[in-house]
Amino acid sequence: MKFTIKHEIRGRIRIHNCQKTMSADQADELQYYLITKDFVTSVKIYDRTNDIVICYDASRSEILTALKEFYHGIITVPDNYQESQSRQLNQTYQEKLISKVLFHYGNKLLFPYPLRAGITVIKSLKYIYEGIHTLAQGKIEVPVLDGTAIGVSIIRRDINTASSIMFLLGIGEILEEWTHKKSVDDLAKSMSLNIDKVWKVEEDHEILVPSNEIDANDIVHIQMGNMIPFDGVVVDGEAMVNQASLTGESTPVRKIPDGYVYAGTVVEEGDLKVCVKEVNGSSKFDKIVTMIEESEKLKSSLESKAEHLADRLVPYTLAGTALTYLFTRNVTKALSVLMVDFSCALKLAMPISVLSAIKEANDHQIVVKGGKYLEAMAEAETIVFDKTGTLTKAEPTVLDIVSFNGMKCKELLRIAACLEEHFPHSMAKAVVQAAVDRNLVHEELHSEVEYIVAHGISSMIENKKVVIGSYHFVFEDEQCTIPEGKEELFEKLPEECSHLYMAIEGKLAGVICIEDPLREEAKDVIKALKAAGIKKVVMMTGDSDRTAKVIAAKVGVDEYHAEVLPEDKAAFVEKEKAEGRKVIMIGDGINDSPALSASNVGIAISDGAQIAREIADVTIEGDHLHGLVTLKHISNHLMRRIHNNYRFIVGFNAGLIGAGVLGFIQPTTSAVLHNTSTLCIGLRSMKNLVSEEELQ
Repeated sequence: MKFTIKHEIRGRIRIHNCQKTMSADQADELQYYLITKDFVTSVKIYDRTNDIVICYDASRSEILTALKEFYHGIITVPDNYQESQSRQLNQTYQEKLISKVLFHYGNKLLFPYPLRAGITVIKSLKYIYEGIHTLAQGKIEVPVLDGTAIGVSIIRRDINTASSIMFLLGIGEILEEWTHKKSVDDLAKSMSLNIDKVWKVEEDHEILVPSNEIDANDIVHIQMGNMIPFDGVVVDGEAMVNQASLTGESTPVRKIPDGYVYAGTVVEEGDLKVCVKEVNGSSKFDKIVTMIEESEKLKSSLESKAEHLADRLVPYTLAGTALTYLFTRNVTKALSVLMVDFSCALKLAMPISVLSAIKEANDHQIVVKGGKYLEAMAEAETIVFDKTGTLTKAEPTVLDIVSFNGMKCKELLRIAACLEEHFPHSMAKAVVQAAVDRNLVHEELHSEVEYIVAHGISSMIENKKVVIGSYHFVFEDEQCTIPEGKEELFEKLPEECSHLYMAIEGKLAGVICIEDPLREEAKDVIKALKAAGIKKVVMMTGDSDRTAKVIAAKVGVDEYHAEVLPEDKAAFVEKEKAEGRKVIMIGDGINDSPALSASNVGIAISDGAQIAREIADVTIEGDHLHGLVTLKHISNHLMRRIHNNYRFIVGFNAGLIGAGVLGFIQPTTSAVLHNTSTLCIGLRSMKNLVSEEELQ
């Protein structure tokens, strides 16, 4: 590959590809080649200008060598990767738009009037047919208005007006379809699976392997709370699987041996061993796109109201045309009313506004699963935070291990990591990482692991029952006791830490003290959310009151609740909703799932449990909480834009009707101004809602 370096700083380089043009397929191939390099963190290709921006964490020579070695055909790009890119889509619609403009104005400049008239008449038949077909179904909707306006213009031999109306309608249709498809594709791309590693079953043990090393007929083990990475057949186990992301089913489906499971669904309860049948379909991009396009979740209530209002206004426009003619007996004035309607702008601007907002959120690494959640976000008064992994950092660390039974701390940590590595929670990750840092390796010595949501883990090791989890689980549910003479040591456990208790055969064996540092941005984010309209900020946690009180004071929440169970979080959300407030819930763990489902807007942190991301309405992909403020600003601005669009559409079009009836403007001018304003509103609705300065 031949290229020139245009700009570079440490870890980032911008180059220009010296080939004349780069097709969408070639751009996808180059991007896939670069992104598969371990030292490349991100790639952005501007195929129109042949520029490539690469961020990397290796030496400069390594990235230059990789670029020099590239040539088209060096790598095979997976179909699902190309499907999830938008270059081909953008090129297709850009070409459609250019062709539409060139044909319209080329027609005017190059063709004689009789030929132009013939072309216009032929094109008008489509709109007239749609209007008649709508009437035949007993409906008086927008196609009736469009067909009538174009038909009357043809009858009056006003070819220029008919042509202009059809041109502007066509441009609007292309822009609306383009924006819709781009927004849906971007949303689907973000919702596609991104599972790096899976548990592979090999004879009598399991090993954690990269997902791209799994082949058809391999057996993988999926624990509760995890996403199923491949299509396959259940060979062992029993579980309730949430399939809402692909099938739309509201309740989990029971899966037993010989049952079929799909990639992208989530194990809510139980665990499964699955024989993989399809390894290349793990992205399920097409299925996700179909789900989004068919889902009513895409429509906010304001968007739906706009569509219904648009159709309801059509009879009034037709009635106004008839009355104008009856009172004035002036066909020109009557046509001026007919050429203007409120419905085109309403039907174009509202969906584009919502989908553009979803796209803008996606640009900030925020995945919003539907327009109605943006509306609810704008109207929400209460926001509820889970503590661990949300207000505190996503990667808590083990500060100390205190032994209560004489076992070495390393051995206690080894056992804890052996159990915890199967479950996706920030506390579990901290234990596993601590074992890795201390070079503690282990074999899978335990029997089947039982995970009790929001409580802990129970298993058997060397025929001894081992439990690990919260104080409530270990001492109250499992009735474990503190060894004699160790009460004072127990009382002196550091208060600033969260405690993970492990007992063997009913006796406390050790306590893992986990430091869960507060996110640096948490206090500022809560302050910014209050400034953006949130009236009540609540923190809920299963941790002790002592720890919760310290965190609550530091971040500035209005109230906190400690030692709560999953059902307590959901009950609090329901209580707030019953009092007439819309509620946002933010969490990252399996225990947050009931509250996420109960809230008006459930927001999951991207590196949390997969079941939380599945159930949530919004996923924040970044490694900080500023995305919440960004989402709130986007939602607030979207509602303002929609209301402003309403006012402008009604005011401007009413003014055009009045000017037409009074004879100040001709029907042709009225039609051009109306359609031009509709197009401008659509284009303005595609602009970003939030400026970079506002997000500083």
